[in-house]
Amino acid sequence: MRWLHRFPLGLIYVLLACLYMLAAAALALVLVRWLAPWAAVLTTMAVLAPVLAYQVYRAFAPMRSLFRALAGSVATYRDGDYSFGLSWDGQGELRELVDSHNRLGDTLREQRLALVQRELLLDTMVQNTPVAMLLVDPSRHIVLGNVAARRMLGSGRRLEGHAFEEVLAGAETAMQEAFARGGDGMFTVGEADNEDIYHLSRRHFRLNGRMHELIMLRLLTAELRRQEVQTWKKVIRVISHELNNSLAPIASLAHSGAELLRRGQHERLPMALTTIEERARHLEGFIRDYARFAKLPAPRLEAVAWSRFLGQLRDQVDFAVDLHPDDGTVRIDSAQMEQALLNLLKNAHESGSPHQEVRMVLRHVPGAWRIEILDRGSGMNEAVLANALLPFYSTKRNGTGLGLALAREIAEAHGGRIALLNREGGGLCVSIVLPD
Repeated sequence: MRWLHRFPLGLIYVLLACLYMLAAAALALVLVRWLAPWAAVLTTMAVLAPVLAYQVYRAFAPMRSLFRALAGSVATYRDGDYSFGLSWDGQGELRELVDSHNRLGDTLREQRLALVQRELLLDTMVQNTPVAMLLVDPSRHIVLGNVAARRMLGSGRRLEGHAFEEVLAGAETAMQEAFARGGDGMFTVGEADNEDIYHLSRRHFRLNGRMHELIMLRLLTAELRRQEVQTWKKVIRVISHELNNSLAPIASLAHSGAELLRRGQHERLPMALTTIEERARHLEGFIRDYARFAKLPAPRLEAVAWSRFLGQLRDQVDFAVDLHPDDGTVRIDSAQMEQALLNLLKNAHESGSPHQEVRMVLRHVPGAWRIEILDRGSGMNEAVLANALLPFYSTKRNGTGLGLALAREIAEAHGGRIALLNREGGGLCVSIVLPD
């Protein structure tokens, strides 16, 4: 009866029914000679029913095995194992079902292989990138930390499973302050020649229905050192260009003045001398501005009341103030700090921010004052954030690139630090932390 599975199911049902009816009719004709008709029918059914049941069982046994195999392979697919396939020698609907099932398995197996390869490639990239990457779950535990993150925050040990705040507690103070400010930004670790510059990036996204945070810390020191070389080359070109623009006409006018004297044409000398004086004064101012940055004197610290200092500052530029406590004092060089904050406030007004959105927030934190200049301008992209504090780097057509760099020099000369970060909702925050 195993040959039956080669036929379609409908044909098998019809064939078995016909065989049963023929056998029943033949047996009933034989028995009717000795028994009453009704007894012959009952006897025929009693004799042939077990035979029919046995034949039906044998006929459908391969199909039952196939159905069990189908159920088992579906269970393995559900468990992520796509290595099983089915074989069926019959034809008809069952053959189509088996072929469709095998094609599904092949498709799932190919997709799983491609997914594994992509995951392997992604894991290799994440683990070998020089950017420190941390994935933090909603309970603030680290789900993933790559090799760079282990070296930077864990002394080489695995970070997975540890509370992020506990790991951050062992980091540098500047790094902790950068995280406390929130958002993206730059910060420095170390002092003088051992200073390292980092860029912090934080992103939130939903994973498996829960919000996670991706933290990236990028060491920019080497890149910025190369950028500084390019910047100094740019400085040399700018200074050379400015000197040539002033010295060439001065030399030409001096020669013309000497010629006018020789000819006795004294009436044209005042104009030549006036032009020489203007070009000389312009050159003097140009050199003085750059020298002020290059030779910033050591700050002369004195106790200054914030309320008085801010009042003098607001006489020069308009901004809103949020000071707490309002009777606080700080030890600073008033002239230098005033110059630094004026540069930052003017930048805030030139950022496209509404004037009423330019604010200065001052807060006293343990052992320090935090000053934040806030605006609602266009902010900065990552490239500008990475270079904004470098001398002579400017995105303005006529900018000198000294405003932010001078503010950084003054803040660091006071023993503090400066950081830039974009605000949520647009705009920029320039944060200065000064020790008491």
